[in-house]
Amino acid sequence: MSAVCRKAKLEDVEPLYRMIQGYAEKGIMLPRSKKVLEKQIGEFVVAESEGNVIGCGSLCQLGNDLVEIRSLGISDGYKGQGIGSMLVDSLLEEAKRRELPKVMALTYEVSFFIKNGFAVVEKEIFPEKVWTDCIHCKKQHACDEIAVLKVLN
Repeated sequence: MSAVCRKAKLEDVEPLYRMIQGYAEKGIMLPRSKKVLEKQIGEFVVAESEGNVIGCGSLCQLGNDLVEIRSLGISDGYKGQGIGSMLVDSLLEEAKRRELPKVMALTYEVSFFIKNGFAVVEKEIFPEKVWTDCIHCKKQHACDEIAVLKVLN
């Protein structure tokens, strides 16, 4: 099985929506509406195999020097094959291209991010994230996600 990463296109909205919704229903990813996905499609990369979207991830700029990896997911049956790392590499390259030196994520998959060069940090060091998203989250006062950070060269 070979997969390629590419920038997402408008025709990817439906498979992106289904994938993200599946994670959101399990409580491990924030939901995104189709309308929001259409608006933010330029921020997404997808992994594709045999014409099917099998993974996704996006970047959200939080400040002048900080970007967040969001909506990182892989379809069932494709996990553990390096596709997540391919997506992260693609997103890190985009952050470098934009000259954004710090990349963060909130995650339950800490070991995955450590394997990809991130370090665990206190989420309180990201006031940009707290004031952008966390104030609207139902888990705001009981957040169990772990913050990770990678500083790019």
